[in-house]
Parts: sequence; C-alpha cells; structure tokens
Amino acid sequence: MKKETLLEIILGTIGGLVFAIGMCMCLIPEWDLFKAGVVAAVLGFIILLCIIPVYRKNHPKKEHAPINFGIVFTWVIGIVGALVMGFGMSKVMAQNPSKNDLLIGIIVGVVGLLICVLNYPIYSYLKSNKD
Repeated sequence: MKKETLLEIILGTIGGLVFAIGMCMCLIPEWDLFKAGVVAAVLGFIILLCIIPVYRKNHPKKEHAPINFGIVFTWVIGIVGALVMGFGMSKVMAQNPSKNDLLIGIIVGVVGLLICVLNYPIYSYLKSNKD
C-alpha cells in the first residue's frame, strides 16, 4: 500500500468520525451541544476536503466515457426508493404514532424497500436491451 493511499484512508476515517460526531452533537437535543456540534461538523468536513488534493496528486486524470443513462436511471430509482422507505420509517418511528401512522408507515416503507430491491433487475433489463 502506498503512503498516499494510507493518508487518504486516515484522512477519510478521521474526517468522517469528526463529522459524524459533530452531526450527533447538533441533532441530539439532550446533549445541548448545538454550537460545538456545528464547529465539529465543519472541522470534519474540512478534513474530508483535504483528501481532494491528495487524491488528485496521486491519481492521474482519466478520459470520461460517454454517459450511461442506464446507470443514471438506476441511481435515480435507488434514491427515490431510499427516500420513500425513509418516509415510511419516519412515520413508524414518530414519538407516539397512531394506528393509522403505523399502518401508512409500514406500507410506504415496504413499497420503498420493493423499489430498492427491484432496482437491480431494472438495471439488468436496461443493460441487456442496450447490447
């Protein structure tokens, strides 16, 4: 393993942890550390941004291939599925959900999960029709 790759791994790990801890400090009201959390999250983000010059120095620029719209479509489906599933989860995990909230949340969550699961067969179908 090259020294530069190890530096990327270390910066990514430290930056990710500092950013995550800062976000937890901001989003957990019991901790009452919002301002310190913002500072920690910004510091973690800056550490993560330090990876960019290290990566660019060690990895030469490659020519871009034409845009594969099958992959773009697959990403969009995956993001939509994750958002739908997250909405369902948030309905279920509310403070005191009613029976309707639980039912709607479970149904919407399962629909989002199905969207995510069916993403790969859709991509395989698009890929097979392209060839």
